[in-house]
Amino acid sequence: MKTAIALRHIHFEDVGTLDAVLAEAGYTLIYLDPTVDAIYSEPVLQADLLIVLGGPIGAYDEQLYPFLHDELKLVRQRVASGNPLLGICLGAQLIARAMQADVYPMGVKEIGFSPLTLTAAGQDSPLAALMDTPVLHWHGDQFDVPEGAVLLASTPVGAHQAFAVGNTILGLQFHLEADTANIEQWLVGHASELAQTGIDPVALRSEAIHLGDRLTRAASQVMRAWLNNLGTPIKH
Repeated sequence: MKTAIALRHIHFEDVGTLDAVLAEAGYTLIYLDPTVDAIYSEPVLQADLLIVLGGPIGAYDEQLYPFLHDELKLVRQRVASGNPLLGICLGAQLIARAMQADVYPMGVKEIGFSPLTLTAAGQDSPLAALMDTPVLHWHGDQFDVPEGAVLLASTPVGAHQAFAVGNTILGLQFHLEADTANIEQWLVGHASELAQTGIDPVALRSEAIHLGDRLTRAASQVMRAWLNNLGTPIKH
């Protein structure tokens, strides 16, 4: 069995619907909590796949949240190793920072379901399955695309939504993985943020119910394609 280690910062922001795809591909999934667990270790560094998940803090907040020092160190070493690495939301921002790119507040929150605009590279990537599928956005920060990475997607609110480095590193600003059957956990867990931004949880819940199955199918296609591409030659 292959091992996938997921760094989970908040309990309900897990791998969601991607769990089934990982199991199908032969991965044993292990969660670690970077806020309390010792994550900088050989088993983590040598895992077949490392997934860095989301969370409601900034990728640049290590002075406020010192555990981020170790997490950034781990991500830097993982990037240098060339081993498979998937970052989602905060995770993608941490990968960008580890690759010397800036992460910063956009000045506006992007929360809710909306489609992506794929670049030419994005249309020729595993993200092609998301061409017409609205995804869940939930962020107020944005990463710059790291040197050596390729921009895959954007939205009118956030120009940098996804990047790839070869076939082995994928950073996603949006929540491809969100299991909309559990949207209530998101609505309660981020209730203060929703209230502060004036976003109606009733409307967001309705969107989740309406779009959930479609997003799950597309997310599964993306993840299968990305896992299948690991170790294959890079297209130019």
